[in-house]
Amino acid sequence: MKHLLLSLFLVISFQIHASYILIPMDAEGQKNHLKAYGITYWTLNKQQNVKWLLNYRGGSFLLPHIDAIEKECRIRGVSYELISDSEAEAILLEISSPSKNMDAVILEKAPKIAVYSPSGKQPWDDAVTMVLTYAEIPYETIYDTEVLSDALLLYDWLHLHHEDFTGQYGKFYSAYRNAAWYIEQQQNAEALAATLGYEKVSEQKLAVAQKIREYVLGGGFMFAMCSATDSFDIALAAQALDICEPMFDGDGSSPNYQAQLDYSKTFAFKDFILERNPNVYEFSSIDMTQKRKISKELDYFTLMEYSAKWDPIPTMLNQNHTVLVKGFMGQTTAYSRDQVKSNVLVMGENKSNGEARYIHGIKGQGFFTFYGGHDPEDYTHRVGDPKTELDLHPTSPGYRLILNNVLFPAARKKKKKT
Repeated sequence: MKHLLLSLFLVISFQIHASYILIPMDAEGQKNHLKAYGITYWTLNKQQNVKWLLNYRGGSFLLPHIDAIEKECRIRGVSYELISDSEAEAILLEISSPSKNMDAVILEKAPKIAVYSPSGKQPWDDAVTMVLTYAEIPYETIYDTEVLSDALLLYDWLHLHHEDFTGQYGKFYSAYRNAAWYIEQQQNAEALAATLGYEKVSEQKLAVAQKIREYVLGGGFMFAMCSATDSFDIALAAQALDICEPMFDGDGSSPNYQAQLDYSKTFAFKDFILERNPNVYEFSSIDMTQKRKISKELDYFTLMEYSAKWDPIPTMLNQNHTVLVKGFMGQTTAYSRDQVKSNVLVMGENKSNGEARYIHGIKGQGFFTFYGGHDPEDYTHRVGDPKTELDLHPTSPGYRLILNNVLFPAARKKKKKT
C-alpha cells in the first residue's frame, strides 16, 4: 500500500511539474496522426504557440502543458507525453545541433481555411474536406461568386476541390453525358456563368483561375489535388484561346490552339500537349494515368529529404513517419516528370515510372502545392464509390501530406537578413 501511494504521489507530482506536452509523430509513438494535427490547430486557435519539431520523431509537436490541451488529447485519442523543462531543453538542444538534420519551427497562428467547392458536395467527395472534418479543423466553403468578389483576401489557405477550370465539365462527356447528375451539373454551371455575366462556363472558370492566381501572387497558399491541378494550369496557358469543342460551349475551338498555348502563364507545368478528343477522359499529356505500367502492389512514391535548417518549407511539407507512401489513382494521378517546370520542387516521386506525385512552388509572394490522385486510402476511386472511413486509417501517411500543407501558413516567417 505504501509503495502504491508513493507511486501515485510521484505521478501526480510529475504532472504538476510537467511543462510541455510532446505529441510524437513517429510510427511507434502515435496512434492517430491525423487527429494530432487537429490538436495542434486547436491549440493555435487558443492563442498558444506550438513548436513543430521537424524530422524529430516523424515531425512531432511541442505544446505548452495546459490541462485543457491534455484533456483534448485524451478525448480525441491522440498519443502524447508529458515532459519537463529540462527534457524539452534537451530535445531542443539535440535539434539545434549542426550535425542533426532537424529544426524547430514556431507555429503561431491558426490559418483561416477556405475550400473552393460547389454547393451540394459532401465532405467525403474530396480527400481534403474529409480529413479536415476528421481532424476537426474548421474550414469555410466558397465558390465562384465569392472568388470573383475577392473573398479570397479573407483566407490564409485555399484548397481547390476537384474542379475543371477548362470548362469541359471534367471531360466526363463520353461516359456520363446522359447521366442525370452530369446534365444537372452542366445546367447549373451554365446558369451560374450567366448570372455572373459570362457567356460561357469556360470564360467564367478562367476568370476564377485568374483571381486565384492573383491570390497566390499576393501571398496566399493554394493547395490542389487531382484534376484541379493540371486543369488550372491549362486554363491559364489557354486564356487567350477557345479549347472547348461544341458539346461543351456551343461553338468550335480556336484553330491550331495547341501551338498558341502560353506556358509562361502556368504555375507548374510546361510543354504539355492537350487532349483534343472530347470522348477521351483526359486533359493533356501532363497526367500519367493512362501511361502508367505499375501494379497496385508496387505503386509507391518516395518523399524527398531536405535540409530542415536551410530548406524548412519543403521539410515541413514532407514531414511523415515513412518516406514511402502508397500510390493512389485519380482523374489526374501523377505528373509527367519532364513536364514539370525546373523551378518547381518535386517533393514526392516514383522515379522508375517517371512520375512526380507531389510538387511545390513559389509564385510571387505566395505558394502552391499540387498533389496527384483523388483519395490516399482509396486506390481507384470512382464515381459513386462509398466514402473512405478515416477511423480505419488514422495513421495514413498520404493524408498526413495534406495536413502538413494546412499547418504551413501557421509558421512564423523568418526575417530576411539585410
